[in-house]
Amino acid sequence: MRVPFFRQIAWYLVGAMFIIGIAPRTEAGFSPSAMINAEANRETDLSQVRQVVETKMVRERLEKLGFTPDEITSRLSRLSDQQLHQVAQNLDDIRVGGDGLGIIIALLVIAILVVVLIQLTGHRVIIK
Repeated sequence: MRVPFFRQIAWYLVGAMFIIGIAPRTEAGFSPSAMINAEANRETDLSQVRQVVETKMVRERLEKLGFTPDEITSRLSRLSDQQLHQVAQNLDDIRVGGDGLGIIIALLVIAILVVVLIQLTGHRVIIK
């Protein structure tokens, strides 16, 4: 008596997974409600990039590569609006030396979950 009920649920789940599997994947995002002044954006982007270039560590590295401050300024002025905006957006993602804190936290959470699952299932791990 219980077997036909489980068969119905199994077929329902097979159908649901098929429908979910063939549904197209879509990406969504926010779009601006008004046009933004491109010249104002260029000035803000240029100031952000200049602030980063003027930091001591970046300035020393550029000097080691053989760039003078005048060359850096001329190269920044030659960038198109789109290129300059892309550089300014990517500056926030750059971290000196990287950020390993997120990886450490993720590994600790995984280790805690494994220990909890082992305890809940009643298994014991014996290391010899």
